[in-house]
Amino acid sequence: MYVYNEYDQRLVDDRVAQFRDQTRRYLAGELPEDEFRVLRLMNGLYIQRFAPMLRVAIPYGLLSSDQLRKLAHIARTYDKGYGHFTTRQNIQFNWPTLESVPDILAELAEVQMHAIQTSGNCIRNTTSDQYAGVIAGEVEDPRPWCELIRQWSTLHPEFAYLPRKFKIAVTASERDRAATQVHDIGIHLTPNEAGEVGFRVYVGGGLGRTPFIGQVICPWLEKKHLLSYLESILRVYNLHGRRDNKYKARIKILVNAMGIDAFRDAVDAEWAHVKDGPMTLDEQEVVRLKAYFTEPAYNSAAAADAGLQALLSGNSDFRVWFERNTREHRVEGYRIVVLSLKPLLRAPGDATDAQMDAIADLADEYSFGELRVTHDQNLVLADVAEKDLLALWQKAIELDVARPNVGTVTDMICCPGFDFCSLANAQTIPVAEAINKRVELLDFVHDLGEISLNMSGCMNACGHHHVGNIGILGVDKKGEQWYQITIGGSAAEDASLGKVIGKAVHQDEVPETVARLLEVYVEQREGEDESFLDTVRRVGVDPFKERVYAPHH
Repeated sequence: MYVYNEYDQRLVDDRVAQFRDQTRRYLAGELPEDEFRVLRLMNGLYIQRFAPMLRVAIPYGLLSSDQLRKLAHIARTYDKGYGHFTTRQNIQFNWPTLESVPDILAELAEVQMHAIQTSGNCIRNTTSDQYAGVIAGEVEDPRPWCELIRQWSTLHPEFAYLPRKFKIAVTASERDRAATQVHDIGIHLTPNEAGEVGFRVYVGGGLGRTPFIGQVICPWLEKKHLLSYLESILRVYNLHGRRDNKYKARIKILVNAMGIDAFRDAVDAEWAHVKDGPMTLDEQEVVRLKAYFTEPAYNSAAAADAGLQALLSGNSDFRVWFERNTREHRVEGYRIVVLSLKPLLRAPGDATDAQMDAIADLADEYSFGELRVTHDQNLVLADVAEKDLLALWQKAIELDVARPNVGTVTDMICCPGFDFCSLANAQTIPVAEAINKRVELLDFVHDLGEISLNMSGCMNACGHHHVGNIGILGVDKKGEQWYQITIGGSAAEDASLGKVIGKAVHQDEVPETVARLLEVYVEQREGEDESFLDTVRRVGVDPFKERVYAPHH
């Protein structure tokens, strides 16, 4: 993984000292609230319903075991003993005191971490496929390109005060696990007709109050032009994006208002000035970055387990976990292992300090000292030898991170909701628990295949409800919590926005509503290989709507 040089480290250390002084001045009454607000947001610090919330960057979701141990220490020392992993591969601490935040940032800097640009109207953390570099079928490893974008965008003086926040995601597989089409810019590594690898660039995706699927602005971009092209998109947005209305300030609104062709023309006009200038990448710089992402010391012969099939046949619980929570690795003898942070009756995406410490130990013992954060709020050990799978599974059970539900309906994406967030209209965590309880009672739940269920506590859509196969949005109706249900959304390569099935349902009715949706799917699907999403697309919303709103006695 990328290792800071002296310039990276100095930048982060200086930022810590700067924010420490800003915090001191604010607490002493020397810095007004409105001035401090801008400064704290630049350092990832929000004021939530009950306490500050600090969002820490995990660039493209990659963590070392030492970094995870530091996060565990921060949770234990400065928070209430846990952290919350987010849909953009960051971690949030929900209970630090304002006075302690400079100390937290100083501790993060010790392990080459920070909270710079995790908030505010700037370019946020660049995200990627959680299986980058280890999944079969990739065009190439996208992580060096993510690191390039991180270095270019960090404290970029021209883009420190954009009209609104800006998010970029990169992937290199046909299967889009990075939700690139619902980002401000989505980047796909892809070959052209001559077999040369370049970038297909999407622009104008995003969720929130006005959701849009991104559109292709450039079908194929030569690698050396990546930064100049990104800079041109940002300049057009910075110049023409709305600043008079924050609800209409995202680039998706500008692209939709101008139309993709006119927006492309404006970008191309800007790009003509910088296309072959100083931002043009030379091969030496690309090679330098790729050198940080060389593969570990794989040994297929030593890693393989000749008795694995017998173990799977003889232990049904182990087999179910293997099928649900591991993925095929591009190197023979290894598996990708997903640790589920979606146990029954606990907030999705949360990990305790003890769990983080223990998972760091697992990473050292079984996965070359590294791990990843996924877009659906789980953790990944990317390089586990087949011979170690049984032992790892048994330890994961003890840590309560082995629930065999990855990719299933109980592997929910869920924002913190009304229990924490000052923007939320409704609770999410108790609703997720209630859905878990209800779905566990269904005889057919293990035969449903992959289903994404995403829930947000407000229109800001931090839970990505628009693109869940089943989406749930909390709304406030005269002090009562109601939930709007959508079906048919997808954040993958076939990205689509879900359709509302009808009027909102009361909080108490959400679990039964989900159960009815699943019943209709089981009745309507054409064979067990037809996914929930494919069934919805084939039969439409009406059969689901009829069942949900039919009188039940």
